[in-house]
Amino acid sequence: MTDVISSELMNTATESLVGKLLTPVFQALPPDVARRIVNLEADEAAQLRVADLARKANEGELTPEEHAEYEACIDAGDILATLQVLARRTLERTAP
Repeated sequence: MTDVISSELMNTATESLVGKLLTPVFQALPPDVARRIVNLEADEAAQLRVADLARKANEGELTPEEHAEYEACIDAGDILATLQVLARRTLERTAP
């Protein structure tokens, strides 16, 4: 349980740092680029793979390799979510 809490705090701290570092970059983005970032999503094959890994994780059936892959998917999702938040803020600031 402590590892989970530490990991969550680390992710929050990392996301906050990434947000602070990238905010000036996103402020300079044209609105059309920010909209493209907001609308990014994984392709169908990737979504199906993540769903399969999630199912296996919930059932306790992940191999060590699948566990690493699933963690990488979660990390990538966290990064994308952070980028999308920054892109949404950019759009809010540039809205007429």
